[in-house]
Amino acid sequence: MFVFVSKCFTEQVDSDGENVEVVQWTTRRSLAETVRNWTLILAEERTRRKDPFDGFNHYDGGWNISDKHYWSSVGSTAAPLLIIAGFWFILFGLSLLLICCCCCCRRRERYGYSRIAFVFSLNLLVLFTTAAIVGCILLYIGQGKFHNSTTNTLDYVVNQANTVTEKLGDLSEYLSAAKRVGVDQDFLLSDFQNGIDKLQLMIHSVASNFGSKTKKKSKDIQHVFNIVRLAFIIVAAFMLLLAFFGFVFSILGLRGLVYFLVIIGWILVAGMFILSGILALLHNVVSDTCVAMDEWVQNPTAYTALDDLLPCVDNATAQETLLRSKEVTYQLVRVVNTIISNVSNVNGLPVVGPPIFFNQSGPLMPALCNPFNSDLTDRQCVAGEVDLNNATVVWKNYRCQVSPSGICNSPGRITPTIYKAMMAKVNVSFGLYNYSPFLVGLQDCSFMREAFAEIYNNHCFGLRQHSKWVYIGLTLVSSAVMLSLICWVIHARDRRQLQRTIQFDQERRQSSGGDDRER
Repeated sequence: MFVFVSKCFTEQVDSDGENVEVVQWTTRRSLAETVRNWTLILAEERTRRKDPFDGFNHYDGGWNISDKHYWSSVGSTAAPLLIIAGFWFILFGLSLLLICCCCCCRRRERYGYSRIAFVFSLNLLVLFTTAAIVGCILLYIGQGKFHNSTTNTLDYVVNQANTVTEKLGDLSEYLSAAKRVGVDQDFLLSDFQNGIDKLQLMIHSVASNFGSKTKKKSKDIQHVFNIVRLAFIIVAAFMLLLAFFGFVFSILGLRGLVYFLVIIGWILVAGMFILSGILALLHNVVSDTCVAMDEWVQNPTAYTALDDLLPCVDNATAQETLLRSKEVTYQLVRVVNTIISNVSNVNGLPVVGPPIFFNQSGPLMPALCNPFNSDLTDRQCVAGEVDLNNATVVWKNYRCQVSPSGICNSPGRITPTIYKAMMAKVNVSFGLYNYSPFLVGLQDCSFMREAFAEIYNNHCFGLRQHSKWVYIGLTLVSSAVMLSLICWVIHARDRRQLQRTIQFDQERRQSSGGDDRER
């Protein structure tokens, strides 16, 4: 289909099989540096076709839309129909020319006809006209279903791209909020703020590039399919009218109109066979792509040609984003716990005053559970800590009522102002922490694996089945109208001979009757 239109990366391997060079990825799945990668030929058996560009040897490169030999081999599936179109156009054109020459050179028409030949040509005419009508109906239904299948598939691809773009955008907003929030004068360190600025630029670049390219490609593809659908509808309607009027004119013996439709049909049938060949190529490409998707899902870490349908972000961005998100989360939780341990849970002296002392009292506040250790490895919460999910609810009970001077006049460990600032940090930490699985999914391409599995399981069958309907419908219409053209000429000639024979017999009987009366 649709959608799969960019170059795949290349890889060079030394004699020992180790990777020595990998071309830089921009927005696609990356190979894990610590794992030795291997090459997987996608849809190898299905794409084993003769390649005209390689001396008609069998192509063995598998599914690869950037390889001219793949297109050459898959194009060979359309060759029979294109050859039929060429032979039809030349041979039937020469036959029409020969008929015209015979009609011009013959001085008198022949009389007599075969009743068997007349009935046989009439039956064939009815049969082929019926086949043309059936083919037009199949073509119309098939193109509608194929258009719906392609639209649904493109919508799914765009929705997945939008999901990535929105999540990366949300993550960028969380990082921005992490720079702004603070608890009194305790803000993030400047090096973390600079790191966040750099990371935001990377995320913004990836998100905008990812979303805009996917939307543009989908719109271009959808526009093409809309044009193709309209063309199919017009072709189906026109061929239906051509078959009907050709049948009627042939039955009525209107040779002039029959020959006019024959000339039009002669050109249209050639074009229809060419279009059938293109649809056969499209059907095979769609089927190859679906098989390639399924095989890639089973082997997601292999080096394949299927990397641009729904590309992952590059590995450097995913790794940097994941690491920076963990660092920011760790630092935010550390800052909040520092305030809890050094301010909120300390009964300071009144002479110190806010913000260190604000008459805090009552039960001690529980610390916030940090999901990461100082080395950014995962950490389990200990007893007495509150996690990021319920910290806002638990700490609400530790607020005090404050006087105009900012001093608590009721039991509590934090003022409403400090509570809001702490909640801002908790919300940012919660958001960054929850985006970690999404970032890991982009890194190891589990996101792509799920997307391809969804397309294969829920969209590929419709694409393959309905493209086959369109291909069969076009071929049936082309063949039926082609044979109908021949029957139009034959039956119109037989009917014309029948009429001339009847007229000749009447004239002869009248002439015989006049001679008898004279005697």
